[in-house]
Amino acid sequence: MSSQDLPKPDYVKNMKLVGYSDQGGRPDGVQVMVNKNHAIIGHMFSDGFSIINCNNPRKPEQVAYISSPPNTWNIHLQSYDDLLLVINAKNMFAAKEFQNEEEYYKGKLGEKVGMTDPKSLTRNWTAGIDVYDISNPGNPKKIGFMNVEGGGVHRIWYVGGQWAYASALLDGFTDYIFIIIDMSDPTKPKEVGRFWLPGMNVAAGETMSQNQARAGLHHPIINGDTAYLAWRDAGLVIMDIKDKNNPELIVHRNWSPPFGGGTHNALPLPNRDLLVVLDEAVLDNCADGIKHIWIFDIRVPSNPISIATLPIPEDFDYKNKGAHFGPHNIHENRPDGMISENLIFATQQNAGVRVYDISNEYQPKEVAAFVPPKPKKLMDRRPNRKNIIQSADIWVSKEGLAYVSDYNAGLYILEYEGN
Repeated sequence: MSSQDLPKPDYVKNMKLVGYSDQGGRPDGVQVMVNKNHAIIGHMFSDGFSIINCNNPRKPEQVAYISSPPNTWNIHLQSYDDLLLVINAKNMFAAKEFQNEEEYYKGKLGEKVGMTDPKSLTRNWTAGIDVYDISNPGNPKKIGFMNVEGGGVHRIWYVGGQWAYASALLDGFTDYIFIIIDMSDPTKPKEVGRFWLPGMNVAAGETMSQNQARAGLHHPIINGDTAYLAWRDAGLVIMDIKDKNNPELIVHRNWSPPFGGGTHNALPLPNRDLLVVLDEAVLDNCADGIKHIWIFDIRVPSNPISIATLPIPEDFDYKNKGAHFGPHNIHENRPDGMISENLIFATQQNAGVRVYDISNEYQPKEVAAFVPPKPKKLMDRRPNRKNIIQSADIWVSKEGLAYVSDYNAGLYILEYEGN
């Protein structure tokens, strides 16, 4: 694809569009990983995942599409070295009870999908984690599977070695909890530890008072023996995981209310004793409030203190553009990609991609932006959805190429041109 053929951004600052792919006609994407110059993208609506050869980032080419089992999401995945882990979970956005997305993001999800009364369920989905050999990333080979009893796994943290960490919606629980997985035999992963917030274990007689909140784990990020957990409307949880069978709580902090909840990522910057915490915007037209990306001082891990928020995009009236406006994901400094404690790469949904300089953690500033144009077609099958970009995830290579997925608009490969 020549530079003349590339999509023209609605807004750009200090970023260059290098390449674009419609992912073989399946332009909907959620999580993106890059392994051996191949982008691996979990689909939101196209039921499976795709692999895009990006050896020439100016001409990315789809080389594989793996379909999901019936009624099953493969939206999130993790790759490292020769392994790919793919979540299997009930396809929530295809379920009739969640055609109004507000129903998915409010209340006890486990109750709504039957996890708190599993005997009444007829399960028509697959729940667990697939493991693939991607020594040849264009030809993945399934080598293992870990089953879970429940709604499935939502998102994983895996950067090689013996341990993986994930959020799982299990029978008997109100929402997603934290599980630790032994990957020493990748053909037979097994859960070895778990943690949940008080009130989530209905099967054990616990009760939770937050009727409207989604008190469920989105996913963990691990640094050493510490887990940083983004627990949606229940905020931030930090845990000691030295004992994989018995993880211990260090601290739980919640700022919802008064803020709108949706805590989605908690990224430690260990050399600076900082934690970047992102609250996801989950409803159209900011119906859940303006969401923030926070900076916490964690010099005392048991007492994280909020010291700043990253700037909110102001180059357009995104609040009234339609669909979601606000944060969704940040580049998570994985060891196979760029690691920076001064630059934060984030997706802002209908406001595209933003890059922030936090070298002064008390005065973060936006230094780059890229807003893709209107998608060529709407991939979201739910009723009353608008054909608007929803930049979803971002992964940045050691060479500085940013791979950006979108619910509707395909894969954008960008180069940061700032200092």
